[in-house]
Amino acid sequence: MRAYPHNPDRRRLLAMGAMLGVGGLFAASQTPLWTLESKSPQRNWYFSAADAEDGSHHLAGIRHDGSEHFLLPVPERCHGGCLRPHHPQAVLFARRPGRYFHVLDARQHTPLATINAGEGYHFYGHGVFEPSGRLLYVTANRLSDGMGLVRIYNADDGYTHHKDFLLNGIGPHELVLMPDNETLAIALGGIKTHPDSGRVKLNLNDMAPALLLMNRHSGEITARHPPSHHQLSCRHLDVTADGYLVAGYQFQGPAWETKHPLLGRLTPQGDFEEITLPTQLQSTLRQYTASIAMSQDHPRTLVTAPRGGCVILLDHISGEVIASPSLKDAAGTRCDGQGGFIVSSGNGHVYRLSKHGELDEIAKLPVRWDNHLV
Repeated sequence: MRAYPHNPDRRRLLAMGAMLGVGGLFAASQTPLWTLESKSPQRNWYFSAADAEDGSHHLAGIRHDGSEHFLLPVPERCHGGCLRPHHPQAVLFARRPGRYFHVLDARQHTPLATINAGEGYHFYGHGVFEPSGRLLYVTANRLSDGMGLVRIYNADDGYTHHKDFLLNGIGPHELVLMPDNETLAIALGGIKTHPDSGRVKLNLNDMAPALLLMNRHSGEITARHPPSHHQLSCRHLDVTADGYLVAGYQFQGPAWETKHPLLGRLTPQGDFEEITLPTQLQSTLRQYTASIAMSQDHPRTLVTAPRGGCVILLDHISGEVIASPSLKDAAGTRCDGQGGFIVSSGNGHVYRLSKHGELDEIAKLPVRWDNHLV
């Protein structure tokens, strides 16, 4: 991998690491085994953003059995992330509306680079690599007109900016690569933000959210699936190898309106529909879903609902709810490679959830995990 010249943010992080020393950067072995999900679905480490009890912001990692973890300080709160195929690197993105993403050495748990969105842009907290690991696709906002776009970075060239694709829409959030390896699925949230206004939502009356499908080579939008209500902000999603996709919504309308569906499903045939949850469960979710993980081994999808204090285990083919165990401030989730899921919570707990919906605590740390695991 090339060095990162002319990057003051990276130099600052590396200097911080030298000051703190190796022990200050992480409380874990420097040589964990590393397997990519494309080769083996079971990984030894999961990565996330976390805040410490004193309010400081960190990039974090936890071993799959909860036995070790590390914390790496950063200047702003972070959100989602992705792994780089064929390279021991993880990338974590600043929380919307943030201006940076951070590249980590996933073996050594040390910083490699901090990339600035550039003047006039901010990130929305998510990105995804194409299969070779060369190009990184990141959701972003152009501040001059609020236009949503996908910014493309060349990881082989020090994560230099390569080009942009405009989305003809506002507020793209999470994105995934579809099984054809040619199409990006993008959760277009429809919410306009600006760093000068923090996380204030600036256009709730004229939102236009959608699930978008985009050719990753040309930027052509090949499909646009709007939700059933214009204030259902499409935010998070995951996809299986056989082409089922589940997207999660966050309703931005009046608090008393709890009937609107919070999940959408795209089938391998390209049909889009919304999933109806049982009325009692729907009413407890407080209009909000967070992280989504879809099993590659079973028709199982896990959705976290931090405001509802639970997680929802679905059969994503039938739409049936298998289990919805209580979990206070449920946060991030990823498949565990054994048919179940790893789940974090905002109060520091980390759990393993079986494919039948049974929760088992594996760790309790003095941090607040953010809403995603990588």
